[in-house]
Amino acid sequence: MSQTKYALGLDFGTESGRAVVVDVGSGQTVGSATYRYADGVIDEKLPGTSIRLGPDWALQNPADYLATLKQAVPEALKVAGVQADDVIGIGIDFTACTILPTRADGTPLCFEAEWKGNPHAWTKLWKHHAAQPEADRINAVAVERGEAWLPLYGGRISSEWLHSKTLQILDESPDVYTAMDRIVEAGDWVVWQMTGVEKRNACAAGYKGMWNKATGYPSNDFLRALDPRLDGFHQTKAAGEVVAPGARVGHLTRQAAAWMGLRHGIAVAAPTIDAHAAVPGAGVTTPGRMALILGTSTCHMIVDEEQHLVPGISGVVGDGIIPGLYGYEGGQAGVGDIFEWFVENAVPGWYERRAAEAGLSVYQALERDAAQQRPGEAGLIALDWWNGNRSVLVNAGLSGLLIGMTLGTRPPDIFRALIEATAFGTRIIVDTFEQNGVRVKELVACGGLAERNKLLLQIYADVTGREFVVGGTGQASALGAAMLGALAAGRQAGGFDSLTKAAQSMVADTGETYRPNAAHHKVYQSLFADYQRLHDTFGRGENDVMLRLRELRHQGV
Repeated sequence: MSQTKYALGLDFGTESGRAVVVDVGSGQTVGSATYRYADGVIDEKLPGTSIRLGPDWALQNPADYLATLKQAVPEALKVAGVQADDVIGIGIDFTACTILPTRADGTPLCFEAEWKGNPHAWTKLWKHHAAQPEADRINAVAVERGEAWLPLYGGRISSEWLHSKTLQILDESPDVYTAMDRIVEAGDWVVWQMTGVEKRNACAAGYKGMWNKATGYPSNDFLRALDPRLDGFHQTKAAGEVVAPGARVGHLTRQAAAWMGLRHGIAVAAPTIDAHAAVPGAGVTTPGRMALILGTSTCHMIVDEEQHLVPGISGVVGDGIIPGLYGYEGGQAGVGDIFEWFVENAVPGWYERRAAEAGLSVYQALERDAAQQRPGEAGLIALDWWNGNRSVLVNAGLSGLLIGMTLGTRPPDIFRALIEATAFGTRIIVDTFEQNGVRVKELVACGGLAERNKLLLQIYADVTGREFVVGGTGQASALGAAMLGALAAGRQAGGFDSLTKAAQSMVADTGETYRPNAAHHKVYQSLFADYQRLHDTFGRGENDVMLRLRELRHQGV
């Protein structure tokens, strides 16, 4: 047995699951492996069937989560050359709100022949937005009743969250609602499969389930006002002890150990949301620094000594990110997804061929060409709502907009405008925090886009007028998950007794900083004013054309 100890971080994303083996003394990732989900994001039809899904649906197959344990973990251990006995703890982060209905023993309903043909029996991925009517109903009832928890979520809850998706099941498939004994966050479900212990993590419960450490979930009176059939939901289908991320839920069972190539009995931590894991993973543990987890979407995370009510945020939760501080979450529902949409659907063949001749990917060519432009040169401006708006409008029914195109518009022009749109969206969020008492002095980037797209980072600095620092590693969420594993193991086993101490030991300073270009910032000030006008015109009710178009799209579905 080696004196060096390791923690395993499991990072479950939108398209794949990743395992990293991390040295708890240095924070160095010594081995990693990724399993790309076989069924990926299910948004057209159920696997193995001809059953088609409606607009705004996004499902997953929980079998892909188990396959991640069975394939990515042994591969990561092999790459690391680490012995099973030297792994002291396992931590998990997961997309949220990603939920699945199960039996009392944890069996997903979609695994059963009776239910596999019903879309509501499958995992609803975080970006499943088909529950917007239910979210609207929840918000209306909460406002009418003056529910005290609503302002903690910016005055409006999302279609992505637990109660919206649960209410959609009840509305559209009450037989599934009756059949399910539990509806559980996918991260908690994976821990359940690994330990045999069913608990719920406070991060997902707090940010996505309206749970509060002092008062618990919304009352049964509120649930009955929504639908009498929801009476007792929190004591039955949402039952389970709520514990802080990093708390030791249990120990790895013999079966799970055999799946993963580990020894049984290893400490397994309560999971956290992927974005929240990335905050300590990026070295952000103090107020004034906002972590931006840049990927398919972006989450904006910051901590403060005090609780403030910030319109349109996804939530403020005491101890939700860093113990002893209030954790705040905002977010953009589409960022990398927008760039991927553009590359896959709107880049012409001649540009692809030109990129290939230069030995570049399409992304690399677009970034190179867009970087040669000055701000405003292409005469374009966009709204970044291809996947709806999470903050601060909290409306999944909104859609994208691109203005200024001419016969001379070329792919790099549009690509840069889309990057700028996401930067403007981030500035709206930052400004809203500051206007409501939460200080933002510095932006810290992590995630896949921070690692790959240097133009994006400079544009974000130029648009916001703030320094933009690259925090830690491109695998910040996985590193943060590994920290939770080290925390669950505890100091006596070679881990840590606090998340702050874990971050101090395990996060390296990259020293990579992007500073705003004053001349570019001046131009972006003007463009941002135009963005704000478009944002308010189409997002705050003056012109509801986006919502009307979505209604037309849904007719006959």
